[in-house]
Amino acid sequence: MQSQVDLKRMALSEKLRLMEALWDELCGREEEIPMPDWHKTVLDERERQIAEGKATFVDWETAKERIRKRIS
Repeated sequence: MQSQVDLKRMALSEKLRLMEALWDELCGREEEIPMPDWHKTVLDERERQIAEGKATFVDWETAKERIRKRIS
């Protein structure tokens, strides 16, 4: 079933709810979504670094602060 949505007429809150509903539905079908080769390469490299103990991690608050500093 297809439905037509006039995005220009929708309020921001409606658009966000729609986007969340689409995301939730897609997350339930993860195995159907193809992964580009470049993305698999990046993920494989990150897994290798973790396995070798070469990866470092920071908590989410620290990560957000680093991002804020980079973009300001």
